[in-house]
Amino acid sequence: MPIMPIMPITTALLSVSDKTGLLPFAASLAQRGVHLLSSGGTAKTLADGGLLVETIEHYTGSPEVMGGRVKTLHPRVHGGILCRGDIDRADLERLGAREIDLVVVNLYPFEQVASNPASSRAHVIENIDIGGPSMVRSAAKNHARVAVVCDPSDYPVVLAELAETGALSDATRAALAAKAFAHTAAYDAAIASYLTQDGALPRYLTLPFERAYGLRYGENPHQPAAFYVERSAPPGSLARAESLGAGGKELSFNNLVDTEAALDAVREFEAPAAVVVKHTNPCGVAVAPSLFEAYKAAREADPISAFGGIVALNREVDEPTARLLAETFLECVVAPAFSEAALTVLRTKKNLRLLATGTWLGAEHQALQYKRVGGGLVVQARDATAGGEVSRGKVATRRAPTEQEFRSLEFAWRVCKHVKSNAIVLAQGEVTVGVGAGQMSRVVSVQLACEKAGERAKGSVLASDAFFPFPDGLEAAIRAGATAVAQPGGSVKDPEVIAVADAHGVAMVFTGVRHFRH
Repeated sequence: MPIMPIMPITTALLSVSDKTGLLPFAASLAQRGVHLLSSGGTAKTLADGGLLVETIEHYTGSPEVMGGRVKTLHPRVHGGILCRGDIDRADLERLGAREIDLVVVNLYPFEQVASNPASSRAHVIENIDIGGPSMVRSAAKNHARVAVVCDPSDYPVVLAELAETGALSDATRAALAAKAFAHTAAYDAAIASYLTQDGALPRYLTLPFERAYGLRYGENPHQPAAFYVERSAPPGSLARAESLGAGGKELSFNNLVDTEAALDAVREFEAPAAVVVKHTNPCGVAVAPSLFEAYKAAREADPISAFGGIVALNREVDEPTARLLAETFLECVVAPAFSEAALTVLRTKKNLRLLATGTWLGAEHQALQYKRVGGGLVVQARDATAGGEVSRGKVATRRAPTEQEFRSLEFAWRVCKHVKSNAIVLAQGEVTVGVGAGQMSRVVSVQLACEKAGERAKGSVLASDAFFPFPDGLEAAIRAGATAVAQPGGSVKDPEVIAVADAHGVAMVFTGVRHFRH
């Protein structure tokens, strides 16, 4: 095995916005005899912590100017970072500079400031870092000699290697450099996005993701796959969820896609709710006074499809619900949290994945959604509406829905939004009894939903994600026993569809909103 070159650390430059772990890290460097250079607030933090530190101002002989806008943009700083050893030794001496071996820099919190609605444009612009990215890029370019650390989570890695070998290997410096360039690329992408924002969609869209972990395979065993996490993913999203399972196996590609579908659907409801998903479609959804009752009803809505499914819940999972969950083979359960008693029960299922979101995102949270198409992306704002659309809708028939039908239609309408088009949902109360998904013909979706519901279709309500192009779909639902319908309306055949509903005493509401999901 070849011995990897190692590089001792004699001088470190520290200038950080995020001061997490800074003092113990710098103290460890100082104990190793590393000379500390620092600027502004970072220098004050180190000095207040009792460390001997040389300020950049003293090192360069140039004071900070323009309110701190210019402090590290100096030949002695960048010469010390970019120096290539003996090749540039004479120039370094002419500058009166010293070799800088370690650059510890993270950047102004542009993304956090830009995402705050209270931030003025001037304040956001002021948080565009100039000196920081320059130092990071200089160090990353010169990683043959210099190590760059832009993430506090890497401090322990650096200290451990220094403790073991007294230096940092070429492999470590190369890995840190790659991470640094990814960091500055993402930073610049966020700035470009902010400056070109046009409503919900920016003119230039650069998406920085970091690989969280590899997956066993993709949709099929011959497809390599990995899970990449968005840098700006909000708390409560799947990317930020904490894994609490027994650790038998990681989530698969299909598991992750299905879990996101289940989580997005259960966010629709404020009362205790449960969603069971198979192949991205809800097969059982229920709202009830307790989580136990909600999950029991959702599972029993389609117990055959529930086997091997993904379950999303919108309350902390308690022990009774956990025992009910453990009765069925499930791939994953996602919820805001799990009680310790619930974890004790569910961790006996070693291959059951448990995800806790912690923070809860509401039904109306905003996000961009992306789909890859040949040579590009189609991008849209998340479909964040559904609640209240039935109650605000137009009653199109002679008979208006009863209060109970309105409540059930509102529930079915929220579920329908999460079913693949053409989507039909039959519900009794606030429990699904039949779902027709992903069919090329709407009437076939109705037939499938009615077949799934069987006798439970009698007295049910129906939600359709788009209008009925012909009366045949409504006629099939009426034959099965549906009594009320929610649909967007807008078809040239609307008068014929309304006439069929009126002829059978069926109530129908036009919401005026379509909820396709492809």
